[in-house]
Amino acid sequence: MTRAADPAEPKPLRADARRNRARVLEAAESVFAAKGTGAPTEEVARAAGVGIGTVFRHFPTKEALLEAVLFARLRRFVDEAEAAVAADSADPGGAFFTFLTSWIEMSSAKNAYFEALTAAGVTVPMMKSDAGARLIESLGVLLSRAQGAGAVRKDLVVGELIPVIIGVARAAEYAAPDARLRDRAVEILFDGLRPAASAGEGR
Repeated sequence: MTRAADPAEPKPLRADARRNRARVLEAAESVFAAKGTGAPTEEVARAAGVGIGTVFRHFPTKEALLEAVLFARLRRFVDEAEAAVAADSADPGGAFFTFLTSWIEMSSAKNAYFEALTAAGVTVPMMKSDAGARLIESLGVLLSRAQGAGAVRKDLVVGELIPVIIGVARAAEYAAPDARLRDRAVEILFDGLRPAASAGEGR
């Protein structure tokens, strides 16, 4: 099985080439969001206003394009996580649970890319990438602050939290057509993360 490299930082490009690459990525994300990851690369080229040759010059295969879009989404999310850490909210519990909600929403979109790449035989080691390491670090800071404020149970560690988030993201994705069921799945997760005395108080 092929192991995907982190395409977070492409090789240095001329200004026009950088603009074209950014346009292709933006168009690809919009097309795949609207029509699924099976949408043809030619449609991405049309949406970006470039020729198909330009797309393949930057992304030699459909899998390379999917992977680049996936990592671009992750990098944006990491930036948001680090911004949440830097903001040092006066409500650490609120900041932590808002971040988890965003992660769950992001994961639902991300799963489609993982599945398409896995079907093509590409392994994407997201959490082992630099962006993944930064994400886990930010999660650890937000978790520690929330625990210090008494908003999250003290015995929880990041390594235990990540599989729980992934599982709930899958549950939320499954329940997506039913907003009430999706919100209920997330609520149950949050109740399990709070100290026993405060669980359920937000209902």
